Amino acid sequence: MLRIAVPNKGMLSEPAWNMLAEAGYRLRSNPRQLVVEDPDNDIELFYLRPLDIAVYVGRGTIDVGITGHDLLLNSGTEAKEHMQLGFGASTFRFAAPNDSPISTLEDIRGKRVATSFDKLVHDYLVEHGIEAETIHLDGAVESSVQLGVADLIADVVSTGTTLRNAGLRIFADPILHSEAVLIRSPRLDEHDERLVKFSRRLQGVLTAQRYVLMDYDIPVSKVAAAVAVTPGFESPTISPLHDKQWNAVRVMVPKAKVNQLMDQLYEVGARGIIVTALQASRM
Repeated sequence: MLRIAVPNKGMLSEPAWNMLAEAGYRLRSNPRQLVVEDPDNDIELFYLRPLDIAVYVGRGTIDVGITGHDLLLNSGTEAKEHMQLGFGASTFRFAAPNDSPISTLEDIRGKRVATSFDKLVHDYLVEHGIEAETIHLDGAVESSVQLGVADLIADVVSTGTTLRNAGLRIFADPILHSEAVLIRSPRLDEHDERLVKFSRRLQGVLTAQRYVLMDYDIPVSKVAAAVAVTPGFESPTISPLHDKQWNAVRVMVPKAKVNQLMDQLYEVGARGIIVTALQASRM
């Protein structure tokens, strides 16, 4: 049985739960339930604190987990990143008070940096030859400068609104770009049949989220031009119609480009263009 850890709360939790549900796995029935057995799919699901998942996977008996790339790096464990999951994107940045002279990476030298990701920040500064003190704080760190704990902070940034409201400004290059990832135990072979099957299911969900099925009719003489617009994964399915001058085409296309592709196909000569959402896939 594959033992899987998922975030119990936080911004990664709901997308992770939705992905598992769409992949056909059983989820908990109430928020107090921390362990779910799914014998039909041969898995056991553990709901854990996001900050702890990489530790349980790297040092404990959990086989795989869903967490953030930044949380994995900060854990210092031997857990391995197995695949990217396409949600929970974030950027990790330095920020200093608006009236502070700190504006470059070099200006951090000798300063105090408040962060919840002290290992990640420490390793980044060492890599760039910067000696500074990293101060670990759990939770929000925006008030640490005003309260005299630090000279600047390093934190996850999305829009930057929270930092601006706290009188802070972002500076220097991003420390890290992060997103949700599937991680595996160093004791679990990447070719393990259970892991391969689980990864395939998640990849099927990702594909279904990113692609749609497109059907259209096209004159036989214009099939090549239409296929150039919608080449699909391997090749489109092309079928003859009752009118021998026309073919029917079925192909998967990126969801984000649907309207542009329909416009291009119409200009080529395609008609009866229909788009269907995908629920699941195996590619």
